[in-house]
Amino acid sequence: MSRIQQCFEQLRSAGRQALIPYITAGDPEPGITVQLMHDLVEAGADIIELGVPFSDPMADGPVIQQAMERALLHHVRLADVLEMVSRFRQTNQTTPVVLMGYLNPVERMGYETFAEAARASGVDGVLTVDLPPEEADEVVDLFQSRGLDTIYLLSPTTTLARAAKICKRASGYIYYVSLKGVTGSSALDVNAVASKLESLRTITDLPIGVGFGIRDGATAAAVASVADGVVVGSVLVNQIATHADDPQQARQAVSAVIREMRAAMDA
Repeated sequence: MSRIQQCFEQLRSAGRQALIPYITAGDPEPGITVQLMHDLVEAGADIIELGVPFSDPMADGPVIQQAMERALLHHVRLADVLEMVSRFRQTNQTTPVVLMGYLNPVERMGYETFAEAARASGVDGVLTVDLPPEEADEVVDLFQSRGLDTIYLLSPTTTLARAAKICKRASGYIYYVSLKGVTGSSALDVNAVASKLESLRTITDLPIGVGFGIRDGATAAAVASVADGVVVGSVLVNQIATHADDPQQARQAVSAVIREMRAAMDA
């Protein structure tokens, strides 16, 4: 059983939903990332999505685009991100870590080389935004053979027929994008999300995490009432940007957001 599957089963048994924060590796500087990962867990995170810096993050809004730029100023590469996960694993063997990013860095490293290195470092899953399922069979088979879950995005415009095909290739969990647009969008409609998730659950038994538009404890709790997991990114990355010159303040601000969301979800 993978760490991700085990995490969701334990949460389900406890009647709780997963809190899945996203941060960009190396933002605002590489030395803070592992500390932030531990802070997230201490504050109540169940799974960590760790963004791999890339120069053209086309699915992301300005907040995460700027985080990528800050990380790239420090020349943070995919190999550096894997090394960060290895350091996190020195003291945390239980919290699942998902790498989220784009295909180019993985392709540049080489799929098999990446899969071996990712598993050795303690990565549990991979979410590659720009790898369509129609072109992913060999990659998915390779990753899953190395024990890496392959997590896919579904959106409000994804048809149920296509969603069924995607879910057959997915493992770990499904990431449902609650809004049309890029990360950092607002105007979350929980009723619309609930309706879509009801349809998706007729075609997959995988847990479904919902992201985009999660801003505070109230929105996290509302989404947790209909989803298996709540994915939060831009509000955390914005806190890091606000306190980029003071890593200690950044860590405290990020922890405060996660604690508020965890408390609201559990209330």
